Amino acid sequence: MTSPVDTSVKYFNSAMINAPVLSGTAGSLIALLDACLKDGFDTKTLTSLVAASGVMTATFAGTHSALIDSVVLIAGVTGGPAGFAGANGEQKVTGVPGATTRTWATTLPDGVYTGTITMKMAPLGFTKPFSGTNLAAYKSSDPASSGFYLRVDDTGTTSARVVGYESMSDINTGAGPFPTAAQSAGGGYWAKSVNANSTPVVWAVHGDARLFYITIQAGYSSGSNFQIAATRCFGDPTAYKPGGDPYACVLNYSSASGVVSQSIGGVGTGQDNAVSACPRDYHGLGAGTVASIFSFSSAGGGTYSGITDSMGIFPSVVDGGLWLAETYLAVAGVFVPRAKMPGFYRSPQSGVWNTFKMNDRTPGSGLVAGRNLMAVTTGTTTYSTSSGATNTGIAFLDVTGPWR
Repeated sequence: MTSPVDTSVKYFNSAMINAPVLSGTAGSLIALLDACLKDGFDTKTLTSLVAASGVMTATFAGTHSALIDSVVLIAGVTGGPAGFAGANGEQKVTGVPGATTRTWATTLPDGVYTGTITMKMAPLGFTKPFSGTNLAAYKSSDPASSGFYLRVDDTGTTSARVVGYESMSDINTGAGPFPTAAQSAGGGYWAKSVNANSTPVVWAVHGDARLFYITIQAGYSSGSNFQIAATRCFGDPTAYKPGGDPYACVLNYSSASGVVSQSIGGVGTGQDNAVSACPRDYHGLGAGTVASIFSFSSAGGGTYSGITDSMGIFPSVVDGGLWLAETYLAVAGVFVPRAKMPGFYRSPQSGVWNTFKMNDRTPGSGLVAGRNLMAVTTGTTTYSTSSGATNTGIAFLDVTGPWR
């Protein structure tokens, strides 16, 4: 990779042209995860690739998914100015000057770069070591990761079953499950759609090579104003324990089997907060443990990003600002921080939904100065409730990076 800026953080969403479609059909979540985690998507052959004054411009026919701050993977550059091979690799898009062009920063010499050059959305860098019919097991390929597995059973229509494992030998055999069978028999739930049909729903994925967040507006299949969502996650947060915490891997899920009620308990809410699981507690002993995810601004249940006004309304009556707080993984049963949930920020203000909607971007300040943030929706009630400022909130993810 020769990008002059960090490309470790990537995002994908259903608003991207040619993005994967998620719906209430078996296998649609695995197809989405394959595209975002390991394969990438929307491969186009470029008609030209030209560097001028520190800017690389890619031109192609048709359309492409890439938006500002998204990361593309360039391959096939075989000629051009000196160092032309450095044009291959991941690049972070800085401009969309036209429907058929994308630009990014470069340190390569001015000139025309040649070859059969392709561009696609760059995946996060996970592998899929085991699979079956509408079944998949994913694992980070980052050498610094915990190396634990996420098993996804996508044989259902409106929701999928998810469980983590310390190790796996095939798609149906694993050791060290989290949550355990006693904590949630068959694993947790990730809602896809309130309707068992092919109507697309709104979704977003944000992550790096060790952790990803997935936000799904499952009620969208019933109407465009059903925008309540839950953000789920899998992977390694940033551990606080000196010397490291090899079991600080987290899977967030719903414990509810009824898909309509699965909106509560996500990364952006504190209600039903004990719906995250780790392979073991911070001391490394025992088996899978249930954990919680809280905001540093309001530890405990019953708080919702962008809805609960623990620090007033948005915009702030004092400085007109949007207030944000980091989010953390708590030791089971208590509020003690075990690890930071990197890149994810809750707002302790109410009324945020009146200004921001899903996938809106805003520049950060203060704690996140120099970062661009992207909005995802939260909610206080079921997916089948029409959205308004009192039941639909907003959380934010850093799309600039790095998170670590």
